[in-house]
Amino acid sequence: MDLANISKIYMIGIKGVGMTMLAQYLATQGIEIVGSDTKEKFMTDDVLKKSGIKVIEKFDKSNIPEDTDLIIYSSAYNKENNIEVRKALAGKIKTLTYAQALAEVFNQKYGIAVIGSHGKTTTTAWLGYLLEQAGLEPSVMVGAQVPQFNGLSLVGKSDYLVAELDEYQNKLKYFQPKVVLLNNIDWDHPDFFPTAEDYNNVFIEFIKKIPSKGKLIANFDDPIIRKVANVNCRGKVVSYSLDEAADYVAYDIKQKGEQQFFKVKLGVDDFTHEGEIPESRLRGEEGETSTSRLLGDFSIQLLGKHNIANALAVIATCIELEIDLFKIRKYLAEFQGTARRMQVLGQFRGATIIDDYAHHPTEIKATLAGARQQYKDKNLIVVFHPHTFTRTKALLNDFAQSFQNADQVIVLDIYGSAREEHGGVHSRDLVELIKKHKNTKTQKQILYIPTLEECEDYLRKNLERDDVVILMGAGDVFRIGESLVKF
Repeated sequence: MDLANISKIYMIGIKGVGMTMLAQYLATQGIEIVGSDTKEKFMTDDVLKKSGIKVIEKFDKSNIPEDTDLIIYSSAYNKENNIEVRKALAGKIKTLTYAQALAEVFNQKYGIAVIGSHGKTTTTAWLGYLLEQAGLEPSVMVGAQVPQFNGLSLVGKSDYLVAELDEYQNKLKYFQPKVVLLNNIDWDHPDFFPTAEDYNNVFIEFIKKIPSKGKLIANFDDPIIRKVANVNCRGKVVSYSLDEAADYVAYDIKQKGEQQFFKVKLGVDDFTHEGEIPESRLRGEEGETSTSRLLGDFSIQLLGKHNIANALAVIATCIELEIDLFKIRKYLAEFQGTARRMQVLGQFRGATIIDDYAHHPTEIKATLAGARQQYKDKNLIVVFHPHTFTRTKALLNDFAQSFQNADQVIVLDIYGSAREEHGGVHSRDLVELIKKHKNTKTQKQILYIPTLEECEDYLRKNLERDDVVILMGAGDVFRIGESLVKF
């Protein structure tokens, strides 16, 4: 795909975060972008509006302009469920899926892929922010709004492209990475991957594509990654861990207020840098130095042990890209996070309202552990919006054991995907299991409230000053928070 020969692109399902991310990037290349979607409000509406991208809020085959050079459509739609996709695939205009189009851009760059089951968005934005601040002028594509980007993407002059890549439907098969950050492998998307082995193999096949001069930045706290990394990657494997057996090790982790502090050292004896990093890259702005194996102190604004791991991945990658350590330390600490990741929306009568995207048991546990660490003795209320029937059914018992750090849990009706058959499990099933697993000494209430409107009404009537509410899920549960903090 030669962008120089493309003047107009039409994007079907443009409000999805990945589609918006790509649309914003393509618009900066001087290409006219027009898209279509439903009238439903999305978190991406503001980004599209600010980018000057026209969005038609209905699907109709007459929407597609005759002078379109390329059509890109979201994986949420196909010729069976969307009239525009049917017309596109039957017509003469070149048509690509979102993943194919993103891969066309990615594969022409020095592609740095951030993959894994959890933490992709935060890690991508964090790495992209640091590279941009350090002067490497990267392009960056993130699956959420990043306040410090003023959108979902950055466009730089260099050949570096940092992108969050999704494993769902094996979209990874289209991409040819130079560097890969692999955060974790934790079975998900059971509607497409029937078994954990099917899911794991997608990541294994992807890291096999890393060239001999490429790099894999691998989380060795993950037992699957520790097992498969070295035997499947032709390039250099750079490991990180909160344990001892890795190249980069975080230790002496502490929290003070709303910041976390930790130290980093080079861990294993046979480290690929032969036990040291050049002194010239360790020297600070005022001449201070770190020892070649003890990289010194770092701080971050994000909470939770999982964000120490994310930060460590960013540190390891930046050192591999030969960024000076003092710059890494400085810009790592400046990063403020992304939208929908423990994002404080505001206050409602003294209660703190937080939005979070966690929709998998592992993510819920990690997020709530960080929240409990921060809010200690506060009354922690979680409003959980289960995302997809297939995920809820397959991981039901894991979900039920994910809320131990919450004082109160409210479960909404399942937010089903348009791609799946609804049914087979109900939110009431999850509520009953949570009750069985909850610590009865601290249990207050486990409630089933079907709709966003009913839940908002309940919260308005029952929230007390200093309560902390976390609206959690990949659907539109954030609407409750937006309404509460507005009135």
